[in-house]
Amino acid sequence: MTNSSLTTITAKPAPEETQSCWSCGTMRAVHFCESCGKVQPPAPVDYFTFFALPRKLNLDVAALEKDFYELSRKLHPDLSVQAGSQEQEWSLQQSSLLNDAYRTLKDPIKRTQYLLKLEGVELEEQSKSATEQARSTGQLKKQIVPPDLLEEVFELNLQLEELRTQKKMGEDDPALTEEIGRQKLELEQKQEELLRELKYRWEMWDGMIQRAHNGQPVSEEERKQERDKMVGLLNRRNYIRNLVRDVNEVLEN
Repeated sequence: MTNSSLTTITAKPAPEETQSCWSCGTMRAVHFCESCGKVQPPAPVDYFTFFALPRKLNLDVAALEKDFYELSRKLHPDLSVQAGSQEQEWSLQQSSLLNDAYRTLKDPIKRTQYLLKLEGVELEEQSKSATEQARSTGQLKKQIVPPDLLEEVFELNLQLEELRTQKKMGEDDPALTEEIGRQKLELEQKQEELLRELKYRWEMWDGMIQRAHNGQPVSEEERKQERDKMVGLLNRRNYIRNLVRDVNEVLEN
């Protein structure tokens, strides 16, 4: 079950202990006061809660964008230029959280990674920054090669190293370049297949969350199984994505 529209952000109540506006004392929304328009102290909430969203993976991105721009206009620090230093600081903090939340939730992969982090799951570190750090320190980057790709990846890495050596020596091997390009296309196709599998897991996760919302029991084991499946798909997709990036670097240099 997908989330067809976002909860109206101005209707979301503040936490119970801070429901009154610090400026005029009336009931307020969590981000700003609906009566006087004053920016409120940031609440320690996750990105989904910031946008009044359930922790589901299928979002109406157009509605999210609309809410983002509406909040941007109300929370922008320039609106607090004439305000006191404390309100200016709150505005900066709220705007920073807004931007981080929007950048994360609008991207389906980042959204999935973030939700898994909220669920206590950390993915394998396979980022470009980790690669660069490993190269600079001489340490091995933490990577787990998917078992069914071990032989394929081993062969591809040998070919990449051979092509790097040839380029350093000013040599050219069109056949080797063509073969590496063919393998790159196959890896990109695997990426797309994994994305389709991941989308199916989003549906399964959202259905489970909706069942819990409707009062139907969902065991921790069921949640764990869904988390593990998404983690496996993401780690596999991230590995292949970074392998494609490495191939592109060799082909383009």
